[in-house]
Amino acid sequence: MVSFFSCLALLIIGYFVYGKFVEKIFGADGNKTTPAIRLEDGVDYMPLPVWKAFLIQFLNIAGLGPIFGAIAGALWGPAAFLWIVFGSIFAGGVHDYFSGMLSLRHDGASIPEVVGKYLGNGFKQFMRAFSVVLLVLVGVVFLTGPAGLLAGITPKALDKTFWIYVIFIYYILATMLPIDKLIGKIYPVFGICLLIMAFGVGGGIIVEGYHIPEIVLQNLHPDGLPIWPLMFVTIACGAISGFHSTQSPIIARCITNEKQGRFVFYGAMIAEGIVALIWAAAAMAFFGSTGELGKQMAAHGGAAWVVNTISTTLLGKVGGILAILGVVACPITSGDTAFRSARLTIADSLNFKQEPIKNRLAISIPLFIVGYILTKINFDVIWRYFAWSNQTLAMLVLWTSAMYLAVNKKIHWIATIPATFMTAVSVTYIMVANEGLKLPAAIGYPIGIAAAAIAFSIFMVQMKKKTNSTAFEL
Repeated sequence: MVSFFSCLALLIIGYFVYGKFVEKIFGADGNKTTPAIRLEDGVDYMPLPVWKAFLIQFLNIAGLGPIFGAIAGALWGPAAFLWIVFGSIFAGGVHDYFSGMLSLRHDGASIPEVVGKYLGNGFKQFMRAFSVVLLVLVGVVFLTGPAGLLAGITPKALDKTFWIYVIFIYYILATMLPIDKLIGKIYPVFGICLLIMAFGVGGGIIVEGYHIPEIVLQNLHPDGLPIWPLMFVTIACGAISGFHSTQSPIIARCITNEKQGRFVFYGAMIAEGIVALIWAAAAMAFFGSTGELGKQMAAHGGAAWVVNTISTTLLGKVGGILAILGVVACPITSGDTAFRSARLTIADSLNFKQEPIKNRLAISIPLFIVGYILTKINFDVIWRYFAWSNQTLAMLVLWTSAMYLAVNKKIHWIATIPATFMTAVSVTYIMVANEGLKLPAAIGYPIGIAAAAIAFSIFMVQMKKKTNSTAFEL
């Protein structure tokens, strides 16, 4: 249990110490007028209280990632604690802070526009297509999954198709309406529920005397799956996730002071890391071993059963209700903002103002038609690539952040080092994973390391070229 509390303390210290350092390096300026005030349009650009902005950002980026991903990651044992802690502080927090603050500095621009600003037009065009496809996939999966779960706990007449329609209607409203009308009202409530659920489970594990294992540098996965690079992709939202960068611009259009960025962006990532740490510890402690955890997950259909069992056992009926809220509401509240972010990404690429509702409809209707068609397709195989795509997106955003820092003669290493690491993770994964080329580790690992070294070298060359030209400081 010493390891667990030490990791929890490190996450909190990381927010106050390293988060403050990152903010200082970026140069947050409380005197700058933010887009929420300067470009207020009553739809997407709108001042929100900082506490509400934090809870919306937290729920936007969380979904089920820090729960399901952490439970799956717990199969490797307490080594997962280290990735959650150091990933959140040095990679995920930096990624989320810069994706939000660079968007804010560029009038709330979507992430493809920000990437294009610093990495060039080719990356911008790639990111435009890549981001929209990724966001629609997220929206659809976070629709069909909850619809199936709701169908299983409601009368037969309310089947999966019925719930798909219901959730789709909600998605349409959340995508189209001004951010304060629906998202601004219900997200803070669900965000608080997610936090209460996590802290309740963590407290229950401690009070009931469950043994949380200490950190050992040993692979405890029951199937013998390697830690590198699989664990670093499995635990995504609880450490670093490219999906977060697609959500940050939504809130970058709503904060009223640049100094709020550390709390809203970096802080939400640390909060997510804490949630992931609690669930990883709970999964290991509750079942006694990674072998038993894996056995029970295989026998009962995965992480959803684990969440329900742990919550109900430790928190009773209240826990059961919170578990349902978590398993059903959390993915829905990430899916809706996925579609909203897709709308904003397309609007930014077309320079298409979104104040008139007809303009929002012009983009949203085709998106939802495509989304509805995808609900009819079994794309489990396609979704396996999401984990890799997600971390690849995080890698690109970190390289963007590094270039911003470099051309403005700031300490770029806070982004360059995690960018290089995530390049190694992403390339190695696609080389060796079943979803990739299935190369043996003896081949795939060196390729991944070489790719990271090449990416670093290219960055250093491009950095020198750009630093001789005009900086991008705003």
